[in-house]
Amino acid sequence: MPDEENIEHGYVKTGPAMQKKVRDAKDVEIRLDAQLCFAIYGAAHAFTRTYKPLLDPLGLTYPQYLVMIALWEEDGQPVKAICEKLGLDSGTLSPLLKRLEQSGLVARKRDRDDERQVRISLTAKGAKLKSQAAGVTQAIGKALGCSLDEAAELRDGLVALRERLLSASEG
Repeated sequence: MPDEENIEHGYVKTGPAMQKKVRDAKDVEIRLDAQLCFAIYGAAHAFTRTYKPLLDPLGLTYPQYLVMIALWEEDGQPVKAICEKLGLDSGTLSPLLKRLEQSGLVARKRDRDDERQVRISLTAKGAKLKSQAAGVTQAIGKALGCSLDEAAELRDGLVALRERLLSASEG
């Protein structure tokens, strides 16, 4: 059980938009609605559900869509670079790439300079899909129901949170 010294920030969320000063470790109640991680988990699931009907006509799952975005940003990347960008291990990414290749959206080729590396490149069909996917971002923006500035602020806060958590888990 944590004591007050281990709760550095001194506050816990006890419900929507409420904060309660922690006076004693006994005051820390473990509830789902008080967990930041659960709120983020729920939001991630809501995002996935919102993306599904938008991506189905493109023949993509959400993780495949993320791979395609990475390739639309920079084509011909090594598998390792895509893994790093998406925060996935090669065991998770490989089946995604295989399905994208079977769909004719990407091609996997050994690097000429380093045969140990596999590079992923868009096919003409994969490159063309980018224009069809343009409406996805707009539809998600509309579903968010907030301004571009608010969305950017949320994203930046989540990126900073991820970086702090990664630093904490490494150190």
